[in-house]
Amino acid sequence: MLEPAVIILRLLQFAGAMVLFGSSLFLLYALPGTGVGSARQLSWPRRLLALAAGGVLITSVLGLLAHTSILAGSVAEGLKVESLSAVMTTMSMGPSTAVRASASALALLLLAVRRPDGATWWACAGAGAVISASFAWMGHGAATDGTAGLLHLAADVLHTLAAGVWIGALVAFFLLLRPRAPSPDMDAVVHKALHGFSGVGAALVAVLVASGLVNSWFLVGPGRIAGLWTIPYGQLLSLKLVLFAGMLGLAAANRFRLTPALGATLAGDGRSSGEALAALRRSVVVETALAFLVLSLVAWLGTLAPVSAQ
Repeated sequence: MLEPAVIILRLLQFAGAMVLFGSSLFLLYALPGTGVGSARQLSWPRRLLALAAGGVLITSVLGLLAHTSILAGSVAEGLKVESLSAVMTTMSMGPSTAVRASASALALLLLAVRRPDGATWWACAGAGAVISASFAWMGHGAATDGTAGLLHLAADVLHTLAAGVWIGALVAFFLLLRPRAPSPDMDAVVHKALHGFSGVGAALVAVLVASGLVNSWFLVGPGRIAGLWTIPYGQLLSLKLVLFAGMLGLAAANRFRLTPALGATLAGDGRSSGEALAALRRSVVVETALAFLVLSLVAWLGTLAPVSAQ
């Protein structure tokens, strides 16, 4: 029973970290600093980031307890001070959990005591980046030795950060595109945000593909590609790539078809922006769902031995 709980807790940690990182950055580069549509004026940014930080704090502690219980053989043994101390002092999981808990607690404190401004969003983005990077030290990326290990670890960190920027932006768009009363000013904010993310998105895809190829070299290897579908790790990895391709297709449709359609309505082509916004909303909902399915697979993959180790 503990193994599925570990996967779920890993998923929640990934999701919280990426929302804290990526959504904080989104507030800085995609939304106006003041006025209509600014992060200060919108009601959801502070609540979203607090939920993400609080979720990471709780699930990181629960994840440590669940991992320790598995290693100790039972929940009763896992909750003992001796077992927890051994994990904290002898395994990379211990320090990385402490980093995540500390960074998320700091973000929560800042959100509680500071006004919602650029400095707060930057601080939350920094905390989210630290939390996201910490996952690499308890994953397959930290298992490679020598100079090659540094390359693998760096690729793992870059892959996680790039995914965080993308997923955090999707969650922010999901909230930004919620049904509301007609507002030409907010429609313009949404259109500008979509354009702002378009340039960022192209760079993210390049980083994800490049870092993913490096990770695949270490975790699969070119000589094992033919047998990828014969083991659970390879099957899950292949499914992850299929879902990622679906995300790419939706992102391309948003950039080259749906965003220009919204721009045309704002330019006064005689159509209502409601239809264009509804199409964008549907696309973002599906893309976000695919993103969280990918995260679920990543959480599962992290509990399995990679192809190169079999």
